[in-house]
Amino acid sequence: MARPVTLMTAQWGDMDFETLCKTAKEMGYDGLEIMCCSHIDPERAAKDMEYCNSLKATMDRYGLKTWALAAHIVGQCVGDRWDPRLDNFAPAELAGKPEEIRNWAVKTMKYVPQAAKNMGVDVVTGFMGSPIWAYWYSFPQTTEEMVDQGFREIVDLWTPIFDEFDKYGVRFALEVHPTEIAFDYYTADRLLEEFDYRETLGFNFDPSHLLWQGVNPTIFLRDFIDSVYHVHMKDAAVTLDGRAGILGSFITFGDTRRGWNFRSLGHGDVDFEEIIRELNQYGYKGPLSVEWEDSGMERIFGATEACDFVRKVDFAASDVAFDKAIAND
Repeated sequence: MARPVTLMTAQWGDMDFETLCKTAKEMGYDGLEIMCCSHIDPERAAKDMEYCNSLKATMDRYGLKTWALAAHIVGQCVGDRWDPRLDNFAPAELAGKPEEIRNWAVKTMKYVPQAAKNMGVDVVTGFMGSPIWAYWYSFPQTTEEMVDQGFREIVDLWTPIFDEFDKYGVRFALEVHPTEIAFDYYTADRLLEEFDYRETLGFNFDPSHLLWQGVNPTIFLRDFIDSVYHVHMKDAAVTLDGRAGILGSFITFGDTRRGWNFRSLGHGDVDFEEIIRELNQYGYKGPLSVEWEDSGMERIFGATEACDFVRKVDFAASDVAFDKAIAND
């Protein structure tokens, strides 16, 4: 049986929920990965079952389901050091107030697992932020003690939040991503170790963020498969031409001068066939969620094509050895 194909709703935040459901169905999707604060209010969803039932009823009208909530924006505000960009994520009245933004984020993240349970899902994808991302290039010099302190701070901030996740039987799937405490292979490995391999914490596997850094997405998936709780289908293309660098040159996404860009599925460099083979080998049966990002392509066309792409590439594993038919039993 094919895995469900869902649409991550963050990039569709300009649509109300009804319009989004109608659009997703017309594009061919089975369901939604619903973004907190854009398309679901986590505090209200934690406290008001009628509100949750109304969201589910809207999805039902269009034949859609949900397997995960997404809490990227809120989670980022938990672990980050404040700068003015975080004001875009928090309530407007908290702009310029770092401590209040973090307090809001921690409080809101504690509502998220109950909201997920009320919506009938047991996985939340998201970000955790990082107090040490600015130190990634070690100049001025970054000491080991500074890095150690950053990981400890994340553990201290997120442990009470994960206690709430455990209370409601919900797992958190971090999207390994630049600006997060875990942004590549070795930082992901360290994060699991820092949390003593707590089962609450796993990963939302997104190959696009690994590929442009030079990390092989298939190797990452194979090595961390036991901690992969959700999968994003997202593509990227590296187009280094001798002028552009891999760090982006402060050039806006979509500009063809950049050294790399996110691309609609099938238009980049990610080897999705190998990813599907790994998922089949290890029995992943969860959703394949399209996070559609391509500033060079019209989004309805792109997201529709992306849905079709996932269905075509998501072949089932074989239930028989290919040479069994010629074996002498």
